[in-house]
Amino acid sequence: MTMTLHKAPWFWAWVAALAAFLATWSLSTGGGGAALAVAALTFGSFSVLTGLGQMLVITLGPGNTDLSIPATMTLAATLSLKLMAGAGGIWIAAGLVAALAIGAGVGVVNFALIRLLRIPPIIATLSASFLYQSLAIWSNRGLRIKPPAALAEFTTGRALLGVPNLAWVALAISIVFWVLLNRSGFGRRVSAIGQNPRAARLAGVPVARTSAATYVISAVMAALAGFLLACFSGGAALNMGAEFLLMSIAVTVIGGSSIAGGNSNVPGIWAGALFMYLIVSMLNSYGLGAGVRLLSTGIIIIAIVAVASGRKG
Repeated sequence: MTMTLHKAPWFWAWVAALAAFLATWSLSTGGGGAALAVAALTFGSFSVLTGLGQMLVITLGPGNTDLSIPATMTLAATLSLKLMAGAGGIWIAAGLVAALAIGAGVGVVNFALIRLLRIPPIIATLSASFLYQSLAIWSNRGLRIKPPAALAEFTTGRALLGVPNLAWVALAISIVFWVLLNRSGFGRRVSAIGQNPRAARLAGVPVARTSAATYVISAVMAALAGFLLACFSGGAALNMGAEFLLMSIAVTVIGGSSIAGGNSNVPGIWAGALFMYLIVSMLNSYGLGAGVRLLSTGIIIIAIVAVASGRKG
């Protein structure tokens, strides 16, 4: 088993994440490795949540990408915080349910555009995102509503073994995704569609229904990530999900999932998310300006995705 470990699709992603951790730690001026690990787990959790949903969509095969993730995050966070209005108790549950319901609705609309209007997924989700973002702007009206104190405390806290609560949430959901993709009929159907949609249809796989479910799940994951991010950061912002568009795709491919579809990799999502956070932190350590930092991060993401795509193609 140890001899074939390096052949696992997630292995080199974790090696890269470890190397990035050591490099960033060596440049850190304070806080030590523990503080860096906590920060990486905290902020990486948001990339994991959005990456899991994006991974599911990408597994469906070429052309399947959800570009509405940032707008979905913003809309779900804005409306759920507005509903809770800072109140605790039952309103927290109501806010969470509202966020997830918004995500489910977004997923249904996305797939309806794809299926009924025959619009390519990239165009459908991108164009729909403008609608979601406009709804968020209309409902927000410049207000920044604070989350309930209990939610803010939970999302910024570390209750078990010193590991951030957000990381535990992301880990629990990752396990569910792993079981779903590797131990269930749904996961086998998603992989079959990604490998050959025509053969899957001839074999009796409900292609439309399975594809619809993946887009709904992706949107629900984006909505959950937006809800948690807003609670963590003290309120929803109209650009809060912007960085997760390319990031969700990058962590999927860096983690070992095939950009050509048919193959997903849940453990690799974590490696990709931690790697990307640590790379950005390392660039910060060099004191680069925001423009240079964003440019460098974009070049790194594009280079890794291009190399990974070529290797798997």
